[in-house]
Order: sequence, then C-alpha cells, then structure tokens
Amino acid sequence: MINIFLIIVLLICLITDIKNRMIYNKVIYPALLITFIYHFTKGGWEALNHSFIGFLIGFGLLLIPYFMGGMGAGDVKLLALIGAMKGSAFVFQSFLYIAIIGALMAIAVIIFRQGMLKSVVYYISSLKSGVVLKGGISRGSLTATYPYGVAIAGGAFLGLLLQGWSFL
Repeated sequence: MINIFLIIVLLICLITDIKNRMIYNKVIYPALLITFIYHFTKGGWEALNHSFIGFLIGFGLLLIPYFMGGMGAGDVKLLALIGAMKGSAFVFQSFLYIAIIGALMAIAVIIFRQGMLKSVVYYISSLKSGVVLKGGISRGSLTATYPYGVAIAGGAFLGLLLQGWSFL
C-alpha cells in the first residue's frame, strides 16, 4: 500500500520538477501527513517513530548540499518524505542510487551543453595530430542546473525495484 502511494507521489513530483522545476509543498506536506497517520494506525508509536527517524535521515542527507546551493528545498523535502514512507535503511540505500543517477545526469549536462561534446572530440583529435588546442570545460556548463527530482525519483524507483517491488 505504501509503495503504491510512494510511486504516485514520485510520479507527481517527477512531472512537476521536469515541467516547472519545482517540487510543490502542496504535494509533499499532505503526503507526509498521510504517511505519518498511516504508520501510526498500522503500527502505533513504534512505527511512527521509525517513520520519523527515516524522515530525519532523508532530510539530513541533502541538507548540506541544499545549504551550499546545490539543490532546492523541494528536493530535500522529497527525500525526507521517502524516508518517512519507507524508513531509514531504504532512504539511505536509495540515496546511494540517487547519487549515482545524479552524477550521470551532471556528466550528461556538462557534455551536451554548449557544444561540449564537439569540443571534446576536437580536442582528442588534435592530440592525435600533435596539435594542442586550448579549450576545456566552459564555466557555463559547470554552473548548469538540472531537475534533481529526476535523480531522486529514479533512485527511489531503483530501490523499490531491487527490494522486490512489493506492493504491500
């Protein structure tokens, strides 16, 4: 049941992050409230405590990158929600997948922004001919942003898939 709810929330956040570059509080906060109520009714105070610890771990994992300006507050709240829904072990495991997916996305952005791929090909071909061309990664491609909610949703989906995709 909680997995289906998680998938629905992730899909909504994925779409809004791609389309508007926002993860909305009007999705996160009600989902968080429903999650806490669900865990409390299913397992009492112990389950609520487990959910809250997952929330804190998910929140804490992205707090430093947020303070450094590397991502938005919606990304932090989404990972905290994932922790509240699935617990601390799941959110930490998903965080590892999120980091890998996010790194691959960042590399793709650097390569495909502003003709970087063409520059790399020219540079490599110039090395073969003995000519050294000045160039490198432009400052603009290093400051390019992308919707990190895509990586968060992808990491959580991968975590669910590797967990056995249990719908209960």
